Amino acid sequence: MITVNTDGKIMVRRCLVTFKPFRIFVVGIGFFSLCFLMTSLGGQFSAKRLGDSPFTIRTEVLGGLESRGVLRKISDMLEVILKRIDTLSKLGNASDSRRLEELSSAIDRFQPAGLVERIQAIAQNVSNMAVRVEQILQHSMAAGRVVRDGSSGQCEVPKDPRYPDCPSKVDWMRARWTSDPCYAFYGVDGSDCSFLVYLSEVEWFCPPLAWRNNTKPPTQKTFSKRQAAFRTDIGSLLEQVGTGKESLSFMKRRIRRLASQWGTAAHRLDRKLHRRWREQKKVLVHVGFLTEESGDVFSPKVLKGGPLGEMVQWADILTALYVLGHNLKISFSVKELQGFLGVPPGRGSCPLTGPLPFDLIYTDYHGLQQMKQHMGLSLKKHKCHMRVIDTFGTEPAYNHEEYATLHGYRTNWGYWNLNSRQYMTMFPHTPDNSFMGFVSEELNATEKLSIQRNKVNNMAVVYGKEASMWKGKESFLQILHRYMEIHGTVYYETQRPPEVPAFVKNHGLLPQQELQQLLRKAKLFIGFGFPYEGPAPLEAIANGCVFLQPKFHPPHSSLNHEFFRGKPTSREVSSQHPYAEQYIGRPHVMTVDFNNSQEFDSAVREIMRTQVEPYLPYEYTCEGMLERVHAYIQHQDFCVPETPFPPANISKVWPGGPWGPFVILPNSTGLGWAPNASAPPSWPPLSALQLLVSEEGQSCVEACQHGGLVCDPAFFRYINNKEALSRLEVQCEGVEAEMNHVFPAFSVVQRECGLQKEPLLFSCAGFSAKYRRLCPCRDFRKGQVALCRDCL
Repeated sequence: MITVNTDGKIMVRRCLVTFKPFRIFVVGIGFFSLCFLMTSLGGQFSAKRLGDSPFTIRTEVLGGLESRGVLRKISDMLEVILKRIDTLSKLGNASDSRRLEELSSAIDRFQPAGLVERIQAIAQNVSNMAVRVEQILQHSMAAGRVVRDGSSGQCEVPKDPRYPDCPSKVDWMRARWTSDPCYAFYGVDGSDCSFLVYLSEVEWFCPPLAWRNNTKPPTQKTFSKRQAAFRTDIGSLLEQVGTGKESLSFMKRRIRRLASQWGTAAHRLDRKLHRRWREQKKVLVHVGFLTEESGDVFSPKVLKGGPLGEMVQWADILTALYVLGHNLKISFSVKELQGFLGVPPGRGSCPLTGPLPFDLIYTDYHGLQQMKQHMGLSLKKHKCHMRVIDTFGTEPAYNHEEYATLHGYRTNWGYWNLNSRQYMTMFPHTPDNSFMGFVSEELNATEKLSIQRNKVNNMAVVYGKEASMWKGKESFLQILHRYMEIHGTVYYETQRPPEVPAFVKNHGLLPQQELQQLLRKAKLFIGFGFPYEGPAPLEAIANGCVFLQPKFHPPHSSLNHEFFRGKPTSREVSSQHPYAEQYIGRPHVMTVDFNNSQEFDSAVREIMRTQVEPYLPYEYTCEGMLERVHAYIQHQDFCVPETPFPPANISKVWPGGPWGPFVILPNSTGLGWAPNASAPPSWPPLSALQLLVSEEGQSCVEACQHGGLVCDPAFFRYINNKEALSRLEVQCEGVEAEMNHVFPAFSVVQRECGLQKEPLLFSCAGFSAKYRRLCPCRDFRKGQVALCRDCL
């Protein structure tokens, strides 16, 4: 029988009761593991060339990719150890004494020989190794102050007129270099030499150091372009989306359900593009609003009637990018984001040192804020790669930080100084932004015929899954109840929500397939005014319903409605779903004043008399969305600086002399671009441009719509010149260039003319009671307002 020293048993029991020695033991084991990993770096210390500066050695050890990976592993190990210590410490409560006794009895049964002696031996080894590591680090830090030629002393801060900020940056580093671990990650150790190496090689505030041997910059790997091939198998995409949240499960169900339609659309678009070669882009999708760091209030509400519109759009964006054949990475957490971007550990004070590993990054406002926090200075450098999914849109006046601050447009969102077309909306309500959209299920001819035959003429479904949406709606529901059987899909757990009238048949929250079947029977889909601009009305119209919605008097906006307050737009919303009202309209959509009982009653009776077919706008089909996403990826490049336009003395080579490149269009009050006029490459092509003039107080959005066109901000740079004003025969006493989101424009009364000084402020949405605006309009493809006729 193996015997155990009595003193050892007593000591172990004391460890279990107090846990203080036991914690030391756990920390010791953790530190031993840490030191073991660090000793694996010893070969890197010893393998350096004799001619290299010791300071160079230290920087390379801590800055090399391999060493950084080891340090990340050490960091993760310490985090696990600390969590285990915290768990063990919780056992020290008096209420857990029984568990302590059980654990003590278990150790009595095992009776390991020499436990105390082994602990002491391990501790001694850890101590010896710690001393060795400390000696190595101290030697490296001291040697780091030796310059290339071998003489010792501090590095001198250079005074180079080409780098005027260098001395002040060194002073800042002396005071604040410990404020962020990323500085130590790049080799900063508190010496002036390390500051100068960092400020010259990681950042760009100081000149290169001669003794660092920077004559041969590290060559970057060049990757040959790869072809993007359409995909129809979604298995890999579903794996990337992952699991663990109900929001992700919802998105995966949607991707599976529409997979066949995406496949069909891919084949059609491939034929339409004549199977021409397309470059595969490296794309990161970071869904910021679903990260735990942003609070993720959406995932817990998926099965409780919460909003699903954003998840619908993100699922479709992921599928479109994947089906188009691009190299896709998906992130739903900040940790994943950091890993994909390769950002250094810390608080985001240090920039990325290598090139951005992606051509495009799709994210939202939450994700943009997270990137700012973790990418630091690099975000400004790489923001041209960003595409921001923005449901309600961001107007240029809110996007330009300085202008927004000075003129009262500053909000909690916006002010990112992006090109306004980098914001991508759910509906085409803000032409200053790009229209991304989503898809709705498309029916074939047989399904459409079946729906028309099985419609129940007196059946209505209410658009409102949350009980709070039904408050105060009983008056017009009573009118509707005279003519129709009303169905609801309001979420509840145990009892029927009291806000839902007794005459309403409530089905509870339905899965998507069952909701589709309900809509295929119903004649009417009625909205209560909220939520704004969701996908459900389009799905109802696609299933043969008439959508009845309230008109807003006055229109809702950030000036008069709490929901829009703080959003970076002044857009006025005239109804619950302006797209359905303006782009679809009667007979599929009816917009009336719900407070006028006579008008409401008349609308219900008209709907019962009207026969409608299922209808889905082409731009909300899978093929329509693939077209848009492909065109944006192919033609929108905000990283290439735009050539100044017009260049100096260009009027000398333009046809028409002072009239410039503009010609009067036949049967129109607008101007077009002369076919033989020279200009930098443009997308959309300049052949689509039609220059119109707005009325006072009218935006270019409205002026172009009035002419059956759409405003396109990409054309502003071509009409922001004196030649355009001259061709329009505008009388100007003077032409000034300034930052004003309604310019280019002119005042007829005061004979003032203004050109835009800041390209980021070119705005379709801006308007002024004083000015008439020069508006760059264009045509568009049938059913695809985002693209001109020659844009694909």
